[in-house]
Amino acid sequence: MTPAIDVSGLNKSFAGKHVVQDLSIQVAEGRICGFLGPNGSGKTTTLRMLCGLLTPDSGAGSCLGYDIIRQAGEIKLRTGYMTQRFSLYEDLTLRENLQFMARVHGLDHRDRRVSETLERLGLSARRDQLAGSLSGGWKQRLALAAATLHEPRLLLLDEPTAGVDPKARRTFWDEIHALSAQGLTVLVSTHYMDEAERCHEIAYISYGRLIARGTAEEVVAGSNLITFRGEGPGIDRLAGEVARRPGVLTAAPFGAALHVSGTDRAALEAAIAPWRCDAYRWTEVAPTLEDVFIQLMSGAQDNYQ
Repeated sequence: MTPAIDVSGLNKSFAGKHVVQDLSIQVAEGRICGFLGPNGSGKTTTLRMLCGLLTPDSGAGSCLGYDIIRQAGEIKLRTGYMTQRFSLYEDLTLRENLQFMARVHGLDHRDRRVSETLERLGLSARRDQLAGSLSGGWKQRLALAAATLHEPRLLLLDEPTAGVDPKARRTFWDEIHALSAQGLTVLVSTHYMDEAERCHEIAYISYGRLIARGTAEEVVAGSNLITFRGEGPGIDRLAGEVARRPGVLTAAPFGAALHVSGTDRAALEAAIAPWRCDAYRWTEVAPTLEDVFIQLMSGAQDNYQ
């Protein structure tokens, strides 16, 4: 498939801090790629370099067939970008915000485009409501309308559903998949594992470096994790003690249960042996993407230290 994003060796530093380090990534047209990683890992900086808002210190590549350095202006025209924070005008109505964005993009038939976008995202009934009076989920939907009004070929989403309720998140993702089915390429940063699993593929960036890439199933399989799930009264309170045992990479409470993971089966079984008793029940389970995420985070070195 033709790559919509094809960059290699991207580097970016701020005030002596190497925020993005030799990052290479390819995303095919029409694919949804989840961008994961701890806070401060360079995800936002990478998104901004891809769409031409930041110039990399070094590296090269293309987005939508245009050079990310020499043709950044062409990329901007064909890219939709949703920032982490709501960035539209709160003292304008939904319709007025979209009309303003249509003028910014120099679109023709502005009234028709705005009406169609409002209808597509279920915003028509609120068209005359002030944007500042919307709840988080509706603000997110308006921001998506503004980002896709000019019919971009690439959509960059920076933690778009943070603080949004599950129903609104599901509606948002249904729309993203509908857009992808029409050929739109999407790169979305998220901390929600259920959202990552809804992506066609994921990329995990750890303090500026890309360290895992593939489908969710491929990333889980590539971790070589073995996971045991412990259940019983108060077992989640043992996480700290179990985590200190040899062979344990992560010990994380999951509700009232405890997930204990490692890559050495014998060492892992020896680690949980003191708690194999009538009070607790242990079963081997398939590691989840969250187990892998926690493992990757525990092994990551903060480049600000």
